[in-house]
Formats: sequence, structure tokens, C-alpha cells
Amino acid sequence: MLINLVPEFLALINAPDSEAAYRSFHSAHRPLLDAYWRNYVLDPDSPPSVEVIRAALRADRRDLYALTESVDLERLAEEAIARAVDVLGIQQPTDVVLMVGMGAANAGELVIDGRGVAFICLEHFTGRVNPETYGLGLGPELLPLWIGHELAHTVRYTAAGSRSDISRIIRDSRGYYDYWEVGSRATLRELLVNEGLAVHAAQAVAPGFRASDYFGYPRRLYVRLRELEAFLRRAAAPDIDRAGLGLRLRYLSGGMSPSARLVAGRVIPERAGYYMGYRLTEALVGERGIAAALLAGADEAKEAEERAGGVRTA
Repeated sequence: MLINLVPEFLALINAPDSEAAYRSFHSAHRPLLDAYWRNYVLDPDSPPSVEVIRAALRADRRDLYALTESVDLERLAEEAIARAVDVLGIQQPTDVVLMVGMGAANAGELVIDGRGVAFICLEHFTGRVNPETYGLGLGPELLPLWIGHELAHTVRYTAAGSRSDISRIIRDSRGYYDYWEVGSRATLRELLVNEGLAVHAAQAVAPGFRASDYFGYPRRLYVRLRELEAFLRRAAAPDIDRAGLGLRLRYLSGGMSPSARLVAGRVIPERAGYYMGYRLTEALVGERGIAAALLAGADEAKEAEERAGGVRTA
């Protein structure tokens, strides 16, 4: 189901008491927004949240207004969802939420009481970089790509036949996804496979873009990661079947310091794990197709790569 929270947000920022209006908005959508905040921002009830909210409410939103007036966002999203349902074999109830973020992720995934949720923060897709909203300046034509990516995660986390370790961790957590818990308990291999499959899914749902667009990389970084692939495989090998939050942050998170990305004597590029995971899952997707590959365990990706004659990861 498509849920569009953007009109409500744009209305509340013009309210006489916009902070009170935001608190009411948050309360009305508490399960979703609490999960978003706690996974991608910070505790919404903590003192620092007040300044985050104030900054979001006073930010220049002219680019977002222009986007909503010039693009039929709901039609664009609905078409992408329909294609994803068909291509990825989505059968379980799932929501896609169009929203305004709090300076955090441009898109992401959640599981709330067993239901998968993909969210897209539209301030990042206005086509204009906006320092006040942290908007990345991505074009709205990229929305289907990101919807496909995040819906792939919801399949892997909630489908009845999923053999992903992350789906087991979510079941252990009574049907809730926690970024930090998953990052602490899932192996690096599982995390890389998880993101790599989502990149393959985005290509299947929204074909025709530059290769770098599917990773969220500048083109020069994409080229650099291709050059570094052999080194990255060797460097990650000692940790590939270990779990630890630091590994997720090192390989898959943006904004990490160079020291946090130091591996085998070299500082690896931010979010290098997306490319690594894509390559680790290439044989699996080629062998089974993307819909079946999304349900596979990380060990199955390793076995498929070995059958295809690929480089062993461990």
C-alpha cells in the first residue's frame, strides 16, 4: 500500500505552532515514525531531537514544493510498486511510504509488527542539492530504482520462504527490524549479500540507468571500486563470517571517518560493501533469477559463486 505523508508535513510547517503540529503529526503516525527515528535518526524522545525537529521545520522547502507541483509522485511510485510486485514476487503485505526525512537516510527499510515498510524521503529527490535539508539532489526519475531496492529488503526480511539470517533475527525480535541489532548479530557476509541483492533488484525493477546510479555512487567512485575489487575481497576475507556492528558501519554506512574505514592498511571508500555484495550475489541471481535469489541464505550465494567458478570469499 502506498502512503503519502508529504502533504501533511508541508501543511504542518506553516501552522502557527509548527513544533506542536509536528508532535501531533508524529503521534498520529507513531509506529512508523518511531521506527524511522530510532533506526535512522535518534531517539525521538531525547533532548537532541528537539533541535533536529526545529531545523527540519525551518529549512527552505522551495525545491520540495516545486517537485510536488511538477511531478505526479504517487503515480510514479504506484507504477514502480506494481513492477516490483511482479518482478520480485512480492506476496506479503507491504507498505511504501513517501515522506520528509529528518536529515537522515534518503531511503530505507523497516519491519513493524511483521509488516515490511519501504520509505522514501523526497527532499533527496528534488534534483537540487539543499544544504538546509541535507537533500542530495537526486532526480525524481530515480525514485523507482530506490523503491525497488527497499522493497527487495522487505521481501528478504518478511517473506515466508526467506532463508536470510536477517529474517530470523527479526522473528526473534517479535517482528521488528532494528538496524543496530541486525548490524550486531548478522555476519558481514549476510549484510553484504543483503545489499547486493537489493542492487540487483533495483536493476530488475527500474532498468536503463547508469551502473553507478544503482549503488548511489558518483561515477568515479564506481570505477574506483571496480579497480579495488580484488583487494576488497582479500581484505574482507578474515571478517566475512564474523558479526559486529563495526563491520556494518565500515562497509555499508556513509559518514564514517577514514580511521573507521581502514582495512589491511588502506582506507576503503564509503559504502564499498554495496559493490562487494553485488558481485558476491551475481552468480546467485544469474542462476535463479532475482525473485528466488532474494529468499536465499548467504551461504547459498557463496555456493553459487563457487559453482560459477568465481573467486572464493572465505
